[in-house]
Amino acid sequence: EITSLLSLCGGQFSGEQEIRVNSPFWILNIPSEDMARGLMKRTVCAKSIFELWGHGRSAGELYASLKNYPTDKMLPYLQSDSTYKIRIHTFNKTLTQAQKIKKIDALEFLPFKGKVNLKNPEHIFWILEDYGMNPNDIPEEPIHLYFGRWIADGQRELIESYSVKKRHFIGNTSMDACLSFIMANHGRVKPNDMVYDPFVGTGGLLISSAHFGAYVCGTDIDYNTIHGLGKASRKNQKWRGPDENIRANLRQYGLEKYYLDALVADSSRPIWRKGMLFDAIITDPPYGIREAPRRMGSQKETVKSVERSTENHFFVSSSYHLSDIFFDLLKFAAEYLVMGGRLVYWLPIYRPEYTEEIIPRHPCLKLISNCEQMLSSHTSRRLITMEKVKEFKDQDESSYLLDGQYMPYRGHNSFREKYFSGVTKRIAKEEKDNQK
Repeated sequence: EITSLLSLCGGQFSGEQEIRVNSPFWILNIPSEDMARGLMKRTVCAKSIFELWGHGRSAGELYASLKNYPTDKMLPYLQSDSTYKIRIHTFNKTLTQAQKIKKIDALEFLPFKGKVNLKNPEHIFWILEDYGMNPNDIPEEPIHLYFGRWIADGQRELIESYSVKKRHFIGNTSMDACLSFIMANHGRVKPNDMVYDPFVGTGGLLISSAHFGAYVCGTDIDYNTIHGLGKASRKNQKWRGPDENIRANLRQYGLEKYYLDALVADSSRPIWRKGMLFDAIITDPPYGIREAPRRMGSQKETVKSVERSTENHFFVSSSYHLSDIFFDLLKFAAEYLVMGGRLVYWLPIYRPEYTEEIIPRHPCLKLISNCEQMLSSHTSRRLITMEKVKEFKDQDESSYLLDGQYMPYRGHNSFREKYFSGVTKRIAKEEKDNQK
């Protein structure tokens, strides 16, 4: 998320940051404080950002680093007519108040001229101490220390204010608010963009994009979901109410002006005019666990089922293999994304068989990031971000069929069976352990 926002706002990781990529503290090179604030107005992963005045692997190294920091950069925040306070944050360790005061007093060599104000200071300075990632092996002394001036906090409060628990209209697979904002940031969604979700469901992914000022639209094959009809997903509610729909969800957050529309459509069939239409495609396709992957079928197909959506809506559906879903998605993105536009989607995988070779590819799309979210000991899903780097030509339409990577991924058409085989084994093991 941070890497995507840096490419949007400006800035980069410092060279030394690559050495400790697992650290909870990251050092960035950002040209201006305004850019730093712009980044923090977007991120839900980062907690705060600071202007780094000094750092080191020990207290002595930290103090030496602070003494080498240019005085002219310090002085504007240390004037006699200003107020300040110093705070301490320790990662993976808790300090007593006496220990904190001792560490603050050790900074008396800094040329602070202002008055201390603990309630409403003009400037806040932080000592940040990193005690590693292992709670079972906490060192006596921190492995790295930082000191800096606080600039801004991230947007972590959005996780609560946009919580699905408070959402007006939800479904079986409504996306968690935190993940929705992370996906929008991976897609580098910005004001006046056009963002599309081909498996829109109840519109959870549209909300985060609209929050950042993008115009949003989507399609879904389920007539009841698009029109807010049928059985409700919420506990103790049998049927959906008269105003349970995607538009009402955006209205709930004051974002209705960004909502274009949602269509009942099959994502595997062409419905859009030719040309580059979308700045980002952000979606969560069905895996066959809570929602069945479906596409329109024909009466001639051997495997078919007639489903009733509403009193007057019937359609013939057929199975839609996971491999076909993702390759159709990549082909669509390659054709309809603007140059530099991004595709962000979730890819379910069976971990014992996972290799990077099974990630679907397309010659018009470049893989930007691949992040894992664990679902169980044997399954997870990868958040895949791709960027359009080449204009779509007719010869690119079926290029994946010639690619050797198509065949390895076909094995994941049985993801549902593998997922539930693991659940069955776990239940059997728990029952066996309970009998002992």
